[in-house]
Amino acid sequence: MRAGAENLLRATTNNKVREQVLLELSFVNSDLQILKEELEGLNISVEVYQNTEETFSIPLVPLGLKETKEVDFTVPLKDFILEHYSEDSSEYEDEIADLMDLRQACRTPSRDEAGIEMLMSYFLQLGFIENRFFPPTRHMGVLFTWYDSFTGVPVCQQNLLLEKASILFNIGALYTQIGTRCNRQTQTGLENAVDAFQRAAGVLSYLKETFTHTPSYDMSPAMLNVLVKMMLAQAQECAFEQISLPGIRNEFFTLVKMTQEVAKVGEVYMMVNTAVTQEPVKENIPYSWSKLVQIKADHYRALAHYFLATILCDHELQSSDDEDQQEKALSQLYDYVPEGVMILTILKDKVQRKQLGKAHLRKAIVYHEEALRVCGLCKKLRNIEVLLEVLTAAHKRSLLKYAQQETEDDFLSLIQAPDILPKTEHKVEMVAPQFSKVKVKDLFHRLGPLSVFSAKQRWTAPRTIRFHWETGELGFSLKGGAPVQIYCLDPVCSAASAGLKEGDYIVSVGGVDCKWLGVNEVLEKLKSVGEQPIEFEVISCQDTTASMHSKSATYSVGMQKTYSLICLAMEENKTDQAKKAPLKLPFLSWGTKNRQKAASTLCLPSAVAGSSQVKKKLSPFTLLGTESSLY
Repeated sequence: MRAGAENLLRATTNNKVREQVLLELSFVNSDLQILKEELEGLNISVEVYQNTEETFSIPLVPLGLKETKEVDFTVPLKDFILEHYSEDSSEYEDEIADLMDLRQACRTPSRDEAGIEMLMSYFLQLGFIENRFFPPTRHMGVLFTWYDSFTGVPVCQQNLLLEKASILFNIGALYTQIGTRCNRQTQTGLENAVDAFQRAAGVLSYLKETFTHTPSYDMSPAMLNVLVKMMLAQAQECAFEQISLPGIRNEFFTLVKMTQEVAKVGEVYMMVNTAVTQEPVKENIPYSWSKLVQIKADHYRALAHYFLATILCDHELQSSDDEDQQEKALSQLYDYVPEGVMILTILKDKVQRKQLGKAHLRKAIVYHEEALRVCGLCKKLRNIEVLLEVLTAAHKRSLLKYAQQETEDDFLSLIQAPDILPKTEHKVEMVAPQFSKVKVKDLFHRLGPLSVFSAKQRWTAPRTIRFHWETGELGFSLKGGAPVQIYCLDPVCSAASAGLKEGDYIVSVGGVDCKWLGVNEVLEKLKSVGEQPIEFEVISCQDTTASMHSKSATYSVGMQKTYSLICLAMEENKTDQAKKAPLKLPFLSWGTKNRQKAASTLCLPSAVAGSSQVKKKLSPFTLLGTESSLY
C-alpha cells in the first residue's frame, strides 16, 4: 500500500490528489511503526529465551525464528512424477505427506538438539527435493512465503533456495536460543553456551557465504555479518564468565590475566557496537539490542580498568616478589604509558602507583556511569531488574574502591589512565555446520538413483522390450551401476528389432523394479526366465537445451528496496568458458567460494502477494570482603 501511494505521489501533478496521498501515507507509516514496535516486543525481547533460573548475569541476545506459511506440495509433485518420471503418482502420496509433515514440524521446533537435528534433516531433504523436482528450465508453481525476523515483511518466491536459506537462518537462530537458555551458574552450562553461540555464528556465516544477495533484510550480507560478530561476542562473554565462575583471587598475576580477558570482551562488543550503527543495518537492528551491546562494551571495559586499579592499589612490591616478572606482566597490559612514566618506577614508587591506580578507577567509574545512562534510555532494558542490579553493583564497587584511596592531595593527581591491551587465552571461533553427522534418507528413493533420475534430465516413458534368446546370447552388453545401461548393441539382434536402443537404461525386468540393481543382479534376472521370452522395460534420455530465465520477481510488502532474484541455470557438460560468472551477481544463488563450481539454481516467475501476519544467588561483586577473593 505504501509503495503504491509513493508511486502515485511521484506520478501525479494534481495538488488535491497529492494532499490526499500524503494524508494516507501518514496513516500508513504510523500504523507500520506501531506494528514494528509490537513485533519487536513479541519476537525480539532479550528476556524471551533466557534461562528460567535466578541468576546474576547480564542477559544474552537470542534470534527469533523466521515464520512461514503452509506449503502444499501435493499437486505439483504428483504432476511432476507423472509427467517427468512417467510413474503412477498416487503411489507416492505417503512420501509427499511425510515431506509436508516434516516441514510443518520445522515451523515449531523444540529448543534443543532434537530441534536442530530436525531442521538439518529438512534442509538436507530439500537438497534431494531440489534435484528431483525442480528443473532449471521451468517453474514448479510452489510459492514459498517467509517473514523477515526483524521487520515482519513477507517475501514470497517460487524458489526452493529461499526455503533452504530460511531454514539455515532458523538453525542459527535456534542455536542462539539454546545458548541463552543454558544455566550460566555452572561450568557445564557455560561450556554449552559457548558451544551454542560458536555454532550459531558458523551457521550464519555459512548462510552469508552460500546464499548471496538474499531478498530478506535479516539474511542480507550486512545483517548476517553483524549477527555473526554478535554471537562470537556472546561466546567470548560466556568464556570469560566460565573462567571467573569459581571467583577471582585478589592476587597480582591472576588479576593481570583477568584484566586482559575482560578487556577482550569489551573490545569485541565495541566492534559489534560499531557494526550495528552502520547503514543499512542500524535501521533494522532492534533498539534494545544496539543499546545492550553498547552497555556491555562500557561495562566490560570498566571492569578491566577496575581490575588493573586493584593491582596497583592493593599490591605493593615486596622484597620477596619477583620484580622482573611483575614488570613484564604489567607492561603487557599497556600499549603505551604516559610520558615520563616507567613501569618499574610505578611498581617501586608508592605515590605514582597509587595515582595511576586512581586514574584507572576514575575511568572505570566513567564507563560504569555511561552504561547506566544508556540503560536508562531504553524502556525495555531498564525494566530488566538483573541488568540494573549488575550494573549498579559494579558501579558502587568502583566508587567504594575510589573512596578508599582518597587523600588531601588528590587535586595534584592529574595523570590519565592509558588504554588496556586486550588478550585472551580462550579465543572463540565459528564452528561450521556439521551436516554430515545427520543421516537423511531420500524420501523419494523409489524413483531411482539420483544421479540418473533427476529433474535436470528428461526421459521417455518406459518402453516394453520383448524378445527371445538367440543361441544363448542377448545381443547386447550391460554396463554401469544402478540402473544398468545398454551398450554394444547388435543392430540385427531380436532385442534391437523389438525397439531396444544403445544407451537405454533398464528400469524393470519381468515387472520387477530394478533401478537400484547392478549388472550381475540384472543378468541373473534375465537368465532366470529360462526359455520363456524375455520382457523388460527401458527408458531413453531426451536431449534438452536448458533455457535461462531473465525475469524474476520478489514480493516484499513495505520494503523500501525491492530486489530481484536472478539465478543461473548451468549445465554440467558446458565448457569452462561458458561457466564464467556474469558481471551481475546472481540473487540467492550458490556461492562459489571454496567450491569447484556453482550448483544450478532456479529462477523465479512473478510472485503472488502474500498477506502479512504478523531467591537470588550471591553476587560476584560481593566477594571483596576478604583479601583472597575479588570477583
